[in-house]
Amino acid sequence: MNESLEIAELGNPVLREPAKPIKVIDNKIVELSGNMITTLRKAGGVGIAAPQVYESLQMFIIDSKPNERYPDAPEYGTMTVINPKIISSSEETNYFWEGCLSIPGIRGFVPRPTEIEVEFTDLNNKVVKLILKDFTSRIFQHEFDHLNGIVFLDRIESNKDIMTEKEYLRSITSNNRQHKWE
Repeated sequence: MNESLEIAELGNPVLREPAKPIKVIDNKIVELSGNMITTLRKAGGVGIAAPQVYESLQMFIIDSKPNERYPDAPEYGTMTVINPKIISSSEETNYFWEGCLSIPGIRGFVPRPTEIEVEFTDLNNKVVKLILKDFTSRIFQHEFDHLNGIVFLDRIESNKDIMTEKEYLRSITSNNRQHKWE
């Protein structure tokens, strides 16, 4: 039975430290992955990195599907990412109102490459290479940043590119639905 873990919030030093590579994928890592998935789903996120649950390890979860915080998130499935690398990024970028479980109540309009090529190890100790686009690419980059002590607020271009979660959710229920990933 997986348990929900406490989420570190902005100001905690673990969020600003580079995470350590995982040397062995053992039962502790598998259990941590399960607990992170439980935590992520309970909190209504689409991704979570190990430093966000006070574990300074190079691991994160992607679990993209529609939820209360991201009603238009595409259905991608659940993926545990260990010791990731971004091999290449497109020159083309797009912007999106990102949120973060470690910075509750705030969204920032963040530019990121539209497409990335990545490599990581999965829970079965297999090397995975993928090309990710749009929303899934954004989740990967956001969580990858956490492994390097970077939060989305470090990536915004202006303080005017910040809004509350409440206003963001209000804006997406209006006719302006330019944030959709279709």
